[in-house]
Amino acid sequence: MHDYIKERTIRIGEHVVETRKTVRMIAKEFGVSKSTVHKDLTERLPEINPELANKVKGILEYHKSIRHLRGGEATRKKYQTDSNDKQAEPV
Repeated sequence: MHDYIKERTIRIGEHVVETRKTVRMIAKEFGVSKSTVHKDLTERLPEINPELANKVKGILEYHKSIRHLRGGEATRKKYQTDSNDKQAEPV
């Protein structure tokens, strides 16, 4: 594994622990794909730093456990905005 990949993996892991942000948010901040972030955190980090990997794993499991709530909230907001737009149109 290249040094820059190890460094990125550790930086991403530490950032997740500090901020508790989602994989999507982290990917956008680091300029890499969600797949890269996920692979770094689940496959590479345990080999590099098992202690940090355990902390990250707990955060990722929490995000996974509430993802259905996030999706439902996004859908609710989408349709709430659509219905507000329709009410504002003149008949």
